[in-house]
Amino acid sequence: MALEPKPGILEILSYVGGRASVPGVVKAHKLSSNESPLGPSPAVLAALDEARASLSVYPEGSARLLREAIGEFFGLDPERIVASGSGSDALLHLLADAYLRPGDEVVFGQHAFHLYKIATQANSATPVIVPERHGNSGIRLDVDAMLAAVTPKTRMAYLANPNNPTGTCLNREEMARLHAGLPEDVLLVIDAAYAEYVGAKDYEAGLEMAARFPNVVMTRTFSKLYGLAGLRIGWLYAAKTVCDVIHRIRGPFNTSLMQQLAGVAALKDREHFWAAVKYNDHWLAWITAEIRKSGLRVDDSTANFVLIHFPAEGEKTAAKADDFLCRNGIILREVASYGLPNCLRMTVGTEEQNRLAVSLLQQFMSS
Repeated sequence: MALEPKPGILEILSYVGGRASVPGVVKAHKLSSNESPLGPSPAVLAALDEARASLSVYPEGSARLLREAIGEFFGLDPERIVASGSGSDALLHLLADAYLRPGDEVVFGQHAFHLYKIATQANSATPVIVPERHGNSGIRLDVDAMLAAVTPKTRMAYLANPNNPTGTCLNREEMARLHAGLPEDVLLVIDAAYAEYVGAKDYEAGLEMAARFPNVVMTRTFSKLYGLAGLRIGWLYAAKTVCDVIHRIRGPFNTSLMQQLAGVAALKDREHFWAAVKYNDHWLAWITAEIRKSGLRVDDSTANFVLIHFPAEGEKTAAKADDFLCRNGIILREVASYGLPNCLRMTVGTEEQNRLAVSLLQQFMSS
């Protein structure tokens, strides 16, 4: 018997994150991973100091401390929350591990987060990739196309709201229509990693839907607005039946005390939270407007990044812009692997980084 993995795994293209350095460039500004330019709250740093005394002791296994803090903050039942010390990515994987069988189908958009396809193939299931709508204001998930892709084999639908790397999101009515069109035995997984950045009144992050429907799960993260990408803290909210399943297969002690204390402190520091929201609102609008002045198309975004479109041919392509920016110390995210070969994604960075990146893009387009 040959030692071989189960079907689907060798078809997976390993996830490649945003670059962090450029060979030969001493000072490179990383705007490729949607990290917070403000970093974590000072209260989080104090909590990490407090946790040092307990590093030799196993944490409470269910992450009760963090689940109760999240429940109190959002008005949720802690018994319907599962925490993760490996980010929301791990929870997205665990949902696939728990509910997918060989031959099942999973639907998601053509420009969706790579992990959805990876989790699907890792469970010998079939990814069904749905075309998205390209409009003047951006690239959006097509609800009708998603529903049309559902078959009797469909077991799960992944949806990022807002979506990465397009920055667009569905409103409450669109989300309700999507869910209403899914069979009751299809699990709708709403990845709301960028929810904190959305200010629209008709936005649905998934909390209300997960509270009402047993086949809806919402995942969240502390990696983005809270500035804790390095600690990898995530959580999900779902029906108790789903949480029971995930608790059975998650790793023991999967969320360290250090992570729990940091998450609790981050939730409590509302001043830092709103400062990060205000900062992102200002610089997201500025970056969008200034890059558009260079003649480039920049899609409207509801997250902490923008998607920039370049000509498909000639001297101003995305690849040539990427090379020019890297040589001058600015690293953006190439998104050809997301089906967007003519685009680059730029994270909202510090004021210095934002101004330098925009200036270089303007130089590139005018040269």
